Amino acid sequence: MHEVEIGGLRIAFERMGDGVPIILLHGALSDSRTWRRQLEELSDEFTVVAWDAPGCGRSADPPETFRLPDFADCLAALIEKIGIVKPSILGLSFGSGLALELYRRHPGIPRSLILASAYAGWKGSLPPDVVEERLLQGLQQSELSPGQVVEIWMPTLFTRSVPSEVVSESAAIISEFHPAGMRSMLFAFAEADLRDVLPTIEVPTLLLYGEADQRSPLEIARNMHAMIPRSRLVIIPGVGHESNLEAPEIFNTEVRSFLREISNKP
Repeated sequence: MHEVEIGGLRIAFERMGDGVPIILLHGALSDSRTWRRQLEELSDEFTVVAWDAPGCGRSADPPETFRLPDFADCLAALIEKIGIVKPSILGLSFGSGLALELYRRHPGIPRSLILASAYAGWKGSLPPDVVEERLLQGLQQSELSPGQVVEIWMPTLFTRSVPSEVVSESAAIISEFHPAGMRSMLFAFAEADLRDVLPTIEVPTLLLYGEADQRSPLEIARNMHAMIPRSRLVIIPGVGHESNLEAPEIFNTEVRSFLREISNKP
């Protein structure tokens, strides 16, 4: 695990491999460990970097006022500080919104976007009552014990057919969530409406969704696909929100194929 200081915050990240760079952005209640299979399997061909966002994993908690633009600026500074040039940006769930905000604020950074289980922010993809409900429930959950949070969240992330070892691995990550970081991400995503960014995207964009995703259902996938010019939508059969964990072989194959394709273009 590597660490750097960005804007007074300690930011931790994993880096593996050598080749065309790809940055991995995890979702809420998570950290870089959720990308273990991607770090291990894609680093044979690519430089793979997975950060712990502020308020997650080994990174420091951000101020309470930290919102999506702050996350994006922190990420941009990290990419510059560690010498990564024109990476592809792969974000899952909250990480997908962060990827879009990065593109809004720093459009020269991404070579491509890979948006998994993506939203245009909660405000941009969900009805107002659902956004309010998710925010209030999340804030209440941030005060619960780790075991209680795991029990609430796990059924929403996977299908019932997910291997038990995947459940155990994910539960261990969620159980170490930062309450302050969780609250910052909740407010950031509840306030985020990124719909205006979608039609402006000029880089190659891959959308990856699980067919049985409860949190970001296929209606959102189709709307995102319709609004992002020349985007490609791939639906992974029979898996849920955390498709990178539930179906890593398919997920990695789609990512690898996409990255190879864009690497061969000028």
